[in-house]
Amino acid sequence: MRRMTQWVITLLAGLFVFGGLGCGMGGGNNDKKIVIWEQRDPQERRVMEWAIKSFEEAHDVEITLVHYDTENLRTQFQTAALGGGGPDLVYGPSDQIGPFSVLSIILPLDDFMPAEFWDKFEPGALDRLGGKVWAAPDQVGNHLALLYNKVLLPEPPTTFDELIRMAKAQTIDEEGDGRFEQYGIALQLEEPFWLVPFITAYGGWVMDDESNPDLDNQSTVQALQFLKDLKDKHEVTPKESTYELMDTLFKQGNVAMIVNGAWSFREYIDYGIDLGIARIPRVKPGGKWASPMVGSKGYSVNVNVPASKAPIIKELLEHLTSVIVTSRFATELGILPSVTTAYSNPLVKDDPVLIASKSQFDVGTRMPVVPEMRIIWDSMRPNMQLVMNGSKSPAQAARNMQGEAMQKIKASRR
Repeated sequence: MRRMTQWVITLLAGLFVFGGLGCGMGGGNNDKKIVIWEQRDPQERRVMEWAIKSFEEAHDVEITLVHYDTENLRTQFQTAALGGGGPDLVYGPSDQIGPFSVLSIILPLDDFMPAEFWDKFEPGALDRLGGKVWAAPDQVGNHLALLYNKVLLPEPPTTFDELIRMAKAQTIDEEGDGRFEQYGIALQLEEPFWLVPFITAYGGWVMDDESNPDLDNQSTVQALQFLKDLKDKHEVTPKESTYELMDTLFKQGNVAMIVNGAWSFREYIDYGIDLGIARIPRVKPGGKWASPMVGSKGYSVNVNVPASKAPIIKELLEHLTSVIVTSRFATELGILPSVTTAYSNPLVKDDPVLIASKSQFDVGTRMPVVPEMRIIWDSMRPNMQLVMNGSKSPAQAARNMQGEAMQKIKASRR
């Protein structure tokens, strides 16, 4: 109980920085009006609007979508729901259920939805915390993979040595002036989400079974050193390798390989890239494949939803997680569906993008949904950035990641 109380105090302290409690309640007590807050990208939102429109026409209801970026969605929902307001449904990645459930601002769905509702989902689609399911997922994955331009690189590397060799061959300085017109690989070197697959390739993970950080070890050190060497020793990736630069270079055909997420696959194809998708390599032949974090995205029900609205909310959740809707997301956007029968659809099971994405997903590791994960991210991020700019050694960064995360987690549990 003390641990739960401290988590609530910590989260509430952060919320009051962003504003007072008491935002309005979405659709309120009007059973004909439903409000959903979401953080989808524009391509996903287009398909979601199609799904919403078909439900509105069949049920004579009005559904309003309100978009936020991921961080603002969490903050705004927490603030509104704690004040007795907020939307009816909130949609986002699985790791948001940690703080939401601790604050008791979303409903456990095991009892809210009928038992047979859960039979349709893939075994790995449901995240449980405290023995309860807190979100109804419409997709799984949300994972990183190795993407390559087939025009520049017909076949992908399968080991770290191959990756370095191929990246060197594709890094081109036409003028000999030290300014590269083309790079072998680009990555997001500012976010620890991109570091995790390389930690796992060296045999590590971010936390232990007790939700304590597990970062001060050789796996973290080797992963940090490998990424830094790509930039500084091998010179095959840009010195300032951000998400925006990585994305731009790949669309322009000026980098052979990147590491990016399933959300980007269709966009690159639509942009005209001859896209290849492969597993992030392993350290050596026969070794453990790099294992990106995988998770689900789904809908949670605001604890403030009135009982009179529950029947229509249940019907809407059935619709938004139906085989028809999840298959549409899969075929149009390359997103892995959460529903088992969707994989029987030939347009899904024979899609080369989905097949390649599923191959990477199959060696992924489930993203922890416990609240401690947020503290670990926040401790990893600045230390990773200091390694990349040369201000800190990988060994020192690993120690600091561990120490800072452990200190904050211990404080939160008092």
